[in-house]
Amino acid sequence: MNILKARFSRILLMLPMLAIVFGLSACSPIEPWVKPYERDHLADPIMFLDPNPISSAYIYHVYEAREGARGGEGTAGGGCGCN
Repeated sequence: MNILKARFSRILLMLPMLAIVFGLSACSPIEPWVKPYERDHLADPIMFLDPNPISSAYIYHVYEAREGARGGEGTAGGGCGCN
């Protein structure tokens, strides 16, 4: 029983030390993976989730106007579409 107690107390002493070591290791400087000259490849329109943003904005506006009477999307206005 004494051996288990000694091991348990040793583990309890190691846990705060491990937490400190892991906490300090997170303070290293983080460098960006994507360089500024590579960002134009990520801004390619093919990367967007919405293939037609203009028509989606129009459909969303119509949806807001219809659902405004019952408070669908949180915008003010009536169902007439004049918001």
